[in-house]
Amino acid sequence: MLVPEIIDIGHVGEVQRVNTDVIDVLLRSDFIPVIAPIGVGKAGESYNINADTVAGKVAEALRAEKLMLLTNVEGLKDKSGKVLTGLSTEQVDALIADGTIYGGMLPKIACALDAVKGGVTSAHIIDGRVAHAVLLEIFTDSGIGTLITNRNQ
Repeated sequence: MLVPEIIDIGHVGEVQRVNTDVIDVLLRSDFIPVIAPIGVGKAGESYNINADTVAGKVAEALRAEKLMLLTNVEGLKDKSGKVLTGLSTEQVDALIADGTIYGGMLPKIACALDAVKGGVTSAHIIDGRVAHAVLLEIFTDSGIGTLITNRNQ
């Protein structure tokens, strides 16, 4: 399903393309697909791929309305530690450029940013430690965590 770029360091790969045929069949049959972040190389070898990256690329390929990434932090924070709730892709680019976004949060933000730039309407980075976090994000006006969209907030 996923064809990685060949990076032979501990069998880690990058997503080159997503074949949505199987996912489409499952969705039309009222199944919820569970996708392992494993890619297949040209010679049939298996590669581990960052799960957030896979989620973002699958969301892009499916032209998803929302990408939700659960994490163990409240959301993206500014330099003073305040959670940033609604951001445009331009604002996220600026936060990366000025060093506000760095370290372990960078891959998660990068995949969310790529997904939104690639056609996903919105990406949500929410704290999975909060009870009912997904429901709160979907069904409340304020939500929780960080929302990234192509629209100006």
